[in-house]
Amino acid sequence: MTRRTEWPAGATDPGVASGSGEGAGRRSRSRSSDSGSPSSSRAEKGEPRDPVEQARNICLRLLTGTPRTRKQLADALRKREIPDEAAEEVLSRFEDVGLIDDAAFADAWVESRHHGRGLARRALVRELRTKGVDAAVIDEAVGQLDSEQEEETARELVSRKLRSTRGLDRDKRLRRLAGMLARKGYGEGMALRVVRRALEEEGEDTEGLDEPF
Repeated sequence: MTRRTEWPAGATDPGVASGSGEGAGRRSRSRSSDSGSPSSSRAEKGEPRDPVEQARNICLRLLTGTPRTRKQLADALRKREIPDEAAEEVLSRFEDVGLIDDAAFADAWVESRHHGRGLARRALVRELRTKGVDAAVIDEAVGQLDSEQEEETARELVSRKLRSTRGLDRDKRLRRLAGMLARKGYGEGMALRVVRRALEEEGEDTEGLDEPF
């Protein structure tokens, strides 16, 4: 007599639950293979398949908390292999609604980097170029700084640095202070004039300091 296995109430015979025979094995393997496909993985992560939607999401994430130029966003989309047509569509749309504004970016950059770091126009131009800002937009942004403002900022920078150079000989002080201004984009003539004036106010003999450093 064949014995029949009795399963507890509510339990399911494993052979019935999982299917039996070669057909069930094929179905199981097929389901496992499908779940591991790239498209399925993307869907599970909630990533859109539409390149325009992908580009939009990338740009929104990058713009969260900090403004960026159009070129910065375009470079990011290219790095993520977004098709050029989709990238152009999203970037143009973002410009239309004001989410991308290179002119406003340049104005804010000049304001922040000049007053915060003391950078002169020449240094600001270099930085904005690396951000991909158009030359005409850069010229307009740095145009808000005139020579008088630059010189005033240069004097403030030298004044803050002057104390740390005390005890050095005059020429070494000159090189250190003028070099600091040069790294921030100030021209040689302005740097020499500002440093000489600061040294004179300390009683330093500045005779012969008219020569380029």
